[in-house]
Amino acid sequence: MYGCQQNLINPAPELKAILEFICLESHKLTNCGIYYARQLFFKTGKLIGKYDLEKEYKTNKHYQVMHSQAAQQILRSVAESFKSFRELDKKYSKGELHFKPRLPNYRQGAGYALVTYPKQALRLVGDQIKIPLGTTVKRWFKLDSFTIPMPENLEFEDIKPTFRTLNCHKG
Repeated sequence: MYGCQQNLINPAPELKAILEFICLESHKLTNCGIYYARQLFFKTGKLIGKYDLEKEYKTNKHYQVMHSQAAQQILRSVAESFKSFRELDKKYSKGELHFKPRLPNYRQGAGYALVTYPKQALRLVGDQIKIPLGTTVKRWFKLDSFTIPMPENLEFEDIKPTFRTLNCHKG
């Protein structure tokens, strides 16, 4: 059985600015991936593969600013949304769905998007989870990682391979 737990943090202003920056870059990278996947579909009728976006966007500035595994997770989420579209479209074609599904669309505005880290990128240091930042962030902000408190009701070993870390909200 899996569960999801939200833990709110109150970072120092300097860290908050970095976290907001990363969430903004995630938003932009998500839209870049959606753009490419939509164009591929419109021009060829094919849907993007799980690793195709990673290959295409390794040199993208929004990809490069992120920790590489986090950037990969963002683009895999885009590919998963297109795969879900395909599965829904198949059901629609068979008459098993009462509405016609639409291709995933762009995220609106200049908002924040989720940043997901695989567990292998995380380290437990004392009672804190150490979360890495990309080399570009390290170079620009002189910070290679940050920590959040390990929830007292969980064991680090029980955290599953994907750990959703940053979900920034304005306020």
